[in-house]
Amino acid sequence: MTHPTAGASRATAPPPATEDASTGQLIGQLTEQISRLVRDEARLAQAEVTQKAKRLGVGAGLFGGAGLFAFFGLAVLIAAAVLALALAVPAWLAAVIVAVVLFAVAGVLALVGKKDVDKATPPLPTEAIASTKTDIATVKESARR
Repeated sequence: MTHPTAGASRATAPPPATEDASTGQLIGQLTEQISRLVRDEARLAQAEVTQKAKRLGVGAGLFGGAGLFAFFGLAVLIAAAVLALALAVPAWLAAVIVAVVLFAVAGVLALVGKKDVDKATPPLPTEAIASTKTDIATVKESARR
């Protein structure tokens, strides 16, 4: 068994000159350099991924903030519609009219969304399955002849 510091002193010793090194020493140097290169590349990749993840997080946060402010803007526009309509009718009636219009839009969107969801369910490739069953039936019919 070797002493733990024996390998360390050998590792810190300068490598022999390339022309004086044996094949084994050259292979050892090559292995060490490749190992160092792989570790350095892994560190570089990790740093790059970390930096991109931070940018992605900041970007997602900014998109969230933009969505929130767009929601507030829409709410203010709705309030402006109520105030504008209140110039022609009582304020309570203006608010009711705008609310009914908003509920109607929500209802139409819900119906269209439900129709799309119904078309997508079940989430199986039903057309591909039907086509495959037809192909199998055709092959079976051909085999019977």
